Amino acid sequence: MGEPRIVIVGAGPAGVRCAEVLLAAGVRPVVIEESRRDGGQIYRRQPEGFTRPYGKLYGTEASRAQNLHETFERLRAGLDYRPQTLAWNVAQGELHVVREGHASAVPYNALILCPGATDRLMPVKGWQFAGTYSLGAAQIALKSQACAIGRRIVLMGTGPLLYLVASQYVQAGAKIAAVLDTSTTGARIRALPKLIARFDVLRKGRALVTSLKHTGVRMANGIEPLEIVGTDNDGVQAVRYLDANGNVEQIECDAVGLGYHLRPETQLADLARCAFRFDATTRQWLPQIDDFGRSSVKGVYLAGDGVRVLGADGAETAGRLAAYAALIDLGHEVAPATLEALKRNQRTMDRFRLGLAQAFPWPAQQAARLPDETIVCRCEGITAGELRRVVREEGAQEANRAKAFSRVGMGRCQGRYCGHAGAEIIAAAAGVPLEKVGRLRGQAPIKPLSIATVEDAA
Repeated sequence: MGEPRIVIVGAGPAGVRCAEVLLAAGVRPVVIEESRRDGGQIYRRQPEGFTRPYGKLYGTEASRAQNLHETFERLRAGLDYRPQTLAWNVAQGELHVVREGHASAVPYNALILCPGATDRLMPVKGWQFAGTYSLGAAQIALKSQACAIGRRIVLMGTGPLLYLVASQYVQAGAKIAAVLDTSTTGARIRALPKLIARFDVLRKGRALVTSLKHTGVRMANGIEPLEIVGTDNDGVQAVRYLDANGNVEQIECDAVGLGYHLRPETQLADLARCAFRFDATTRQWLPQIDDFGRSSVKGVYLAGDGVRVLGADGAETAGRLAAYAALIDLGHEVAPATLEALKRNQRTMDRFRLGLAQAFPWPAQQAARLPDETIVCRCEGITAGELRRVVREEGAQEANRAKAFSRVGMGRCQGRYCGHAGAEIIAAAAGVPLEKVGRLRGQAPIKPLSIATVEDAA
């Protein structure tokens, strides 16, 4: 009988620390990474030949990013590392992957999913115009291509990422016309008892905002987005919004970055048949896990932002815990003191996570106020009015039923960018609690595959 095979999906902070623990225990894991290089989204590595220093790329997180990259370089020779490989399905104890047009199945005894997160987005009228990006996409352009998304940029939404991206763009010499935040100062003050759990992070965040103000970036809190002004031919031209006093303001720009925190990438967990629960604090469905990252399915473990958005250092802790859980379940011994220290750290991270959710809340109420002509699902061109129609005329009060009638969430993103807002619109139109709307079911392949993909023989 051979050594049990442990497969890790994702080489971001959670995946790298998970691999580090496994190698230290004498287990050589398979590491599947969709991108060309390690680091994940937050510590995305620049291509070879790019010479921007760590401080410019990662700001206050430069030392952590460098440490993670150096750790992975040290581990790499001991791993079965498979970059540029898409994990697109999980079924019957096998992870299905594709690389360079060739599909294959990777059997596992333990599967540790560390797929990270993507932007959580609330539609706004006009967001389909060219020049509208998510905050994550704006980061990718800067880190991977060393370019800005525009010459005069407005960043709009809420959450720490809004200010991090603004700072990174300012550091790169880009022009940020404004940072517009839907959260209020009062919400942040009320969240302080939870945020103080990580005072060092709170202090860094405050310093980030202060530095942006000193550079002259226009900043506003308590706003409500009204419209991204533009045309099909010329793209984005301006942003209109209500300020905290209810006045209509307009800022000229040629690009907009949008984002409201992050949402875990849960499609593979869904396909693995993991149980989910509704998280009322963040108004979304999340996979169920225990304190170590064990899912409801034996042999499947979840870690990092792919299950709870705790930030990069929280993801590192979660990755270690999931690795130890897999080792214990496969018969290895782990010192209880090691586990308890990690669990204490994770509880602190989770308290801070709840504080962020309170300080920078998801603007659920905006969904009910979106004009009917607002496109909700950009892949399929489905409007808020069409979603409301299927609720009113077809009785579609459940997410997948609304999908069947309207095609919302049927595009190439499979609801990643419209699913949360679509559910809010359905709930408001039907007059039911959000949890009653449910969630869009995951479908394989979780991302599009080329029609020319060839399946390799087992």
